[in-house]
Amino acid sequence: MDFLSQDYLTLLYNKRKTKEVMVGNIGIGGNNPIRIQSMTNTDTMDTMATVNQVLRLEEVGCELVRITATDIKAAQNLYNIKNELAKRNSSIPLIADIHFNPNVALVAAEIVDKVRINPGNYFERNKSSLSLSEKEYNEELDKIKERLFPLIEICKKHNTAIRVGTNHGSLSQRIVARYGNTPFAMAVSALEFARIIHSMDFNLLVLSQKASNVKVMVSAVRLMKEMLDNEGLLYPIHLGVTEAGSGEDGKIKSAVGIGTLLSLGIGDTIRVSLTEKPEAEIPVAKDILQASGDRIYKAEFISCPSCGRTKYDIQYVLAKVKEECSHLIGIKIGVMGCIVNGPGEMADADYGYVGSGQGKVSLYRGNNVVYQNVNEEEALEKLIGMIKEDGFWKER
Repeated sequence: MDFLSQDYLTLLYNKRKTKEVMVGNIGIGGNNPIRIQSMTNTDTMDTMATVNQVLRLEEVGCELVRITATDIKAAQNLYNIKNELAKRNSSIPLIADIHFNPNVALVAAEIVDKVRINPGNYFERNKSSLSLSEKEYNEELDKIKERLFPLIEICKKHNTAIRVGTNHGSLSQRIVARYGNTPFAMAVSALEFARIIHSMDFNLLVLSQKASNVKVMVSAVRLMKEMLDNEGLLYPIHLGVTEAGSGEDGKIKSAVGIGTLLSLGIGDTIRVSLTEKPEAEIPVAKDILQASGDRIYKAEFISCPSCGRTKYDIQYVLAKVKEECSHLIGIKIGVMGCIVNGPGEMADADYGYVGSGQGKVSLYRGNNVVYQNVNEEEALEKLIGMIKEDGFWKER
């Protein structure tokens, strides 16, 4: 393919088209916005603690919540959690995270809106370390299909979605023996399950590839996406860097991994995994989606680092512009040091504040100059006046 062709550029930047998968009252994929989710860290048997945390997550903008179901009792208690949330007028979709025992998924699937299963838990342990022949390998896939059948039947009956979540650290030995512990092996593992589930005429499916290593995660997702698309399995993809850590380290790691894939048009729902309170994950997820341009939650400000050509206090002005305009959701304002690079570098801004000389500023509406060489003292007021003229100003 010609890498400068319009077809290639369209392919590179357009969002991947996927099926819509309904999880409770929330659609993932299709024409829906990229959804934000998180996971509780409470004891699932502590109903009220879990319910209260779910409500806090919902309050800060979380759209789906995953709850661990370590055993049958925990899975059964999801019923009490869901009922208590309903009493609080919350219908946020709940996802059961199934750890080691696939039978737990059978219980949870009758209660929640989605179950997350790990392909690494569906294998014959007595053969797990053997190098299998092609015939034996395919026989193992048939056994996986048999084990999945009861879950698929329950999910069909209750309209419960499934996420097949492959983790770098928990691939089955069947896969590792053939493909190694690699991103390719992760992608193959997910593809096998997607094929099996699709063959059973079930389409409420989401897939994910997670690793604590950003490069592994990105590579695995890209490989899986290509494999799925080549077979017409256009299921939504969940993005996340697992075990990302805390603070700036965790935020940056998540932004690099998730943001890389979003910039390639891949991803339909995201979870930022931080070693912090779950509520702290949601603002980071929103910031990532804002930066990638996939969802807009606030005003955006473009500003240069400034140099010797800047003849006004750009840091002070940027702070003042943010103070006055940060409540204008969806507005993009450029604050640039000079006219050498400023107009070009803020080309996609709605408004521009550009230094034009000692104490002088030019104001832009899009790419067009509206005011030239305005005194710095008057510039902010005129900028706000332009926004008001265009009908985009809102009082706080």
